[in-house]
Amino acid sequence: MAKLQVAIDLLKIEDAIALATKVAPYVDIIELGTPLIKSEGLAGVRKMKDAFPDKLVLADFKTADAGELEANMAFGAGADYITILGTTGDSTIAGAVKAAKEHGKGVVVDTIGVKDRVQRAKEAIALGAEFVELHAGLDEQAEEGYSIQVLIDEAKRAGVPVSIAGGVNKDSITRVKEAGASVAVAGAAIYGAEDPAQAAKELKELLNA
Repeated sequence: MAKLQVAIDLLKIEDAIALATKVAPYVDIIELGTPLIKSEGLAGVRKMKDAFPDKLVLADFKTADAGELEANMAFGAGADYITILGTTGDSTIAGAVKAAKEHGKGVVVDTIGVKDRVQRAKEAIALGAEFVELHAGLDEQAEEGYSIQVLIDEAKRAGVPVSIAGGVNKDSITRVKEAGASVAVAGAAIYGAEDPAQAAKELKELLNA
């Protein structure tokens, strides 16, 4: 069954934990977004994991170099997953995977900025990534004509474990699930909602339907 991941792009860990407290009953993975990581550092990762020891915590480092070193940092702070950029070299991904195996954790390769996401997804899984995030960033989503359907179609073609991030909401999450995604990543659809808990509950129900 597909997991629901909440991407928290707030800047203060106290605000992030407050949001996570509301949605925790309905999500499987709590992601500390890159802005939050840059704002709060490893201390933020530790605080989130301490607050939610029963949840998977993803540290969205978007690492581009020193994969083993940065993965060790993230896992040492309590993260269950770290993101490595798919645009980086294979050796960076392999280094992070090495650290992940030592800690019993997982590497997620983020394809933001990758031209051929399907091909890179297959390569990343071969290198040992647990799953690959087919990701359209905020800037790509803002481009004229953008549709999450692009990612959904790529998930079907990839044939490897993937998450989808880039406009997941109640209108698209069923298609995300039907594409075979292992994880649906929702950000603004949850933290931008008037009632984040209700929004997360609705998304989880649609995933489980």
